[in-house]
Amino acid sequence: MFPCIPAYLYTWLLSDKIAPMYNDDTELLFPSRVIPELAGERGPQWDDLLKRVAALPQDHPEHLAFVLMMVKLNSCTSCNADSFRAMRGCTQCALQNVKRLKGDDAELLKLYDKARKEAEKIAP
Repeated sequence: MFPCIPAYLYTWLLSDKIAPMYNDDTELLFPSRVIPELAGERGPQWDDLLKRVAALPQDHPEHLAFVLMMVKLNSCTSCNADSFRAMRGCTQCALQNVKRLKGDDAELLKLYDKARKEAEKIAP
């Protein structure tokens, strides 16, 4: 035990109850399980991208690029357990952001290509 941390706090820090999410659909970053749920929300180019990415293994660079794009689109890094987004869940948050995005499917595909290039730099 560290002398500067009170015993009760030290025990809490080591427990599995740190920053619980209140919704079973809420995770720290965009979960891959939500990808199929986004189908039908945009046009055929978007649906084609979803089908292609969902069929790939989760460690495939294109799959990772899609997740990276959605993390940025949904602002997942600023979400926390007490936020409205977290209370609604990842599926509803992603659906809302995909629907609200101004621009057509080509704009989303540009965002995906940008994320793909960024992911290739990180994990070639």
